[in-house]
Amino acid sequence: MPPRPTPGALSLAREVLAIESQAVARLAERLDGGFLKAVELLLACRGRVVVSGVGKSGHIGRKLAATLASTGTPALFVHAAEAAHGDLGMVTAQDVFVGLSYSGETTELLTIVPVLKREGAPLIAVTGHAESSLARWADVHLDVHVDKEACPLNLAPTSSTTAMLALGDALAIACLDARGFGAADFARSHPGGALGRRLLTRVADVMRTGERVPRVAPNATVMEAVQEISRKQMGMTAVVDSDGRLAGIFTDGDLRKLIERVGDVRGTPLAQVMNPEPMTIGPEVLAIEAAHVLDERHRNQLLVVDGERRLVGALHMQDLLAAKVI
Repeated sequence: MPPRPTPGALSLAREVLAIESQAVARLAERLDGGFLKAVELLLACRGRVVVSGVGKSGHIGRKLAATLASTGTPALFVHAAEAAHGDLGMVTAQDVFVGLSYSGETTELLTIVPVLKREGAPLIAVTGHAESSLARWADVHLDVHVDKEACPLNLAPTSSTTAMLALGDALAIACLDARGFGAADFARSHPGGALGRRLLTRVADVMRTGERVPRVAPNATVMEAVQEISRKQMGMTAVVDSDGRLAGIFTDGDLRKLIERVGDVRGTPLAQVMNPEPMTIGPEVLAIEAAHVLDERHRNQLLVVDGERRLVGALHMQDLLAAKVI
């Protein structure tokens, strides 16, 4: 049988979280001008930020490179062992090299550091030992020393990797702030995410066009309008003149009210009962803004017109749901 959690598992878990949170808190207290110098090097980088490490530090390095790249600082990760066997050729003097090693004595990193120095790439070292070899080689050393690991044996990298991860996030966010990197910039680097869809998707990307848009002429009857509404299944039809300009709208709701008031309205000219001032939106407006309009007005559909009020499309709330804009 597999082992089961011990009776003290919850207490141990709470102790792990407490130890790691204390490590990050103490790291925050130690931040000094070295951190600012590191940020200055990253901001001044004319090439890319190359992050490297081995083992658990390597995993943290991959995350740091990914966070930098997604927040406006071009970055990539290179495994230190692979760098020593050819990948170092991708590092140039225009790059900034960030080496992660808690001990500061990782052989694979120390092997490539002399080459980096000869190349002229600035070196930011992230270690837990200010007197280590890597720290002494560095242009900037960032100290992520922790009093103890959260592992009961004080062996498995836990507190140290948490501190390293937090410091990497602090570097990335400091660069983001200095660059004025905003939500729209974030969306461009995350086009597949929810924020990307909200900030990049335009009405034109999701609206219905062509034959999918219900439309009738102003001289149509109510019966003809109802038939068009049924065919296109949008709960309404646009009323469009001979030049393609929007003249009005007629909806299911308009039909119900009209029947209650008049009775048999099948032959009634649509121009007499349509709404001549429908809600409209432009095709270049963000789709999320269209969703807000529909929500505020308690409507399910919008007509899309160009600058000359020509009908170019129609948008239903279901279209926004299908595109995962909302």
